[in-house]
Amino acid sequence: MHELSVVMEVVKIVEKAMQENNLQQVKTIVLQIGEVSSMIPRYLHECFPAAVDGTALENSKLEIEILPANALCKNCKKVYPLVPNKGVCPQCGSNHKELLGGREFFIKEIVAC
Repeated sequence: MHELSVVMEVVKIVEKAMQENNLQQVKTIVLQIGEVSSMIPRYLHECFPAAVDGTALENSKLEIEILPANALCKNCKKVYPLVPNKGVCPQCGSNHKELLGGREFFIKEIVAC
C-alpha cells in the first residue's frame, strides 16, 4: 500500500507550507486525484489519521476530488470520458486513444483555520 507513504509526503509538504506562511492550524487539505491514477481514495482516507498523528495536522481533515480521465480518439479526434466508455470511443468505436488527463495527483488547497 503506497498510499501511506504518499500521504506522509503530503503531510511534510503541508507542514512546510504552514511554516513558510506562519499558519498555526490547518482545517482541511484538499487533494485532486485523477480517476485512473494509481491512488485509491479510500486508502488515502484510511491512512490519513496515522500520517497526521502527533503532527500539527492532527486535527485536520482530508478531502479528495476526483478528476475525470479523458481521452482523445486518434481516429475521429473526439474527446471522451475514458472510464464510462471503457476506453472505447463512443463516436467511432475505436480503442486507439491518447490519454489527456486522469492520472493527476495534486494538493489543490490548504484551508487554514
